Amino acid sequence: MAAKKKTGGSAGSELDWREVERVLDLMKRHGLEEFEYSDGGFHVRLKKLSASPNAVSPAAVAAPSGGPAEAHRPAAPPPAASSEENLHIVKSPIVGTFYAAPSPTSPPFVKVGDHVKTGQVLCVIEAMKLMNEIEADATGEIARVLVENAQPVEYGEPLFAIRPSEPGRPA
Repeated sequence: MAAKKKTGGSAGSELDWREVERVLDLMKRHGLEEFEYSDGGFHVRLKKLSASPNAVSPAAVAAPSGGPAEAHRPAAPPPAASSEENLHIVKSPIVGTFYAAPSPTSPPFVKVGDHVKTGQVLCVIEAMKLMNEIEADATGEIARVLVENAQPVEYGEPLFAIRPSEPGRPA
C-alpha cells in the first residue's frame, strides 16, 4: 500500500496524505480555520468549510506545475424547501466551485427577491478550470440562495429556490 500519492509536477513533489491527515487533526484540535504551507515550489492550503463547522477539509492542493486539485467533504445539506411554499429547486448539474458573480468585483448574477426568466444565468460553477453558466430552468422570483460564494458543490446539490410565477403574471 503506497503512503504517498503524486500530485503532479517535478520529481520530489509528492504529497504524503498521512501528513495532511495529521495537519487536519491539529487544525481540529486547536480550532484553526485555515492552514497554508509552502516549501520551494510545493504549496498546500487547507481551509475549514463554513457550511459544516466540525468538518475540516483540504480546500486546494497545488504542486509546482500542476493546477489546484480540489477535494472536500460534502457540506451539510441546506434546509429543505417547504412543500407548502411550492418552490422550484435549481440543482447543480456538475461538481465544482459555485460563484455568484462573473468576477470577484462584479455584483452577483441574482439575489433574493430578483425575478428571473427561464434561460437567465444564475451563477457559474467552475469545474476543471472551466466556467459553466448555470441558467434558470423556471420563471419566477429567487426565494433563496442555498450556497455561499466560492463554496464547493456536488452534483445534484440545491443551489437556488425559485418561487414560480403565477400563470398570467409577468416575472
